[in-house]
Amino acid sequence: MKAKLNKIFKIKLKTGDKVVVLSGKYKGKTGKVVKTHPKLNKVTVEGINIVKIHRKPTRENSVGRIEEVTKPIWVSKVAIIEPTTKKPSRIGYKLSADGKKTRVYKKSNKEIS
Repeated sequence: MKAKLNKIFKIKLKTGDKVVVLSGKYKGKTGKVVKTHPKLNKVTVEGINIVKIHRKPTRENSVGRIEEVTKPIWVSKVAIIEPTTKKPSRIGYKLSADGKKTRVYKKSNKEIS
C-alpha cells in the first residue's frame, strides 16, 4: 500500500531518539533514528532493515558492486525506549505554564530530553 504523497503524517519521533523494533524481522533490536520521512510515515533506524543493492558498472565505477543500504521502516513498528526502565513507551505532549510544548513518555510522564 502506497502512502498518499500530499498527506504529511505527524511523527512524534525525532532524529537521535533511541527506539526498539516491536514487530517484524528485526523485532527486539534497538537503534537510533537517523531520519524521519513524514510523507511516507516511516523512519530510518541505524542498523535496522539493511538491504543489499546490486549496482551495475558505470562510467564512474568500472566495476559492479553490492552495496548495503538502510531502508526506512514503518513508524508504527518502532517505539521510543524510556532510559530509566529500558522499556518501550509511547510519546505524548505536555504544555508548560509559559505555553511551551514538550514531549513526554506516556508510561512515566517524564520529559524527553
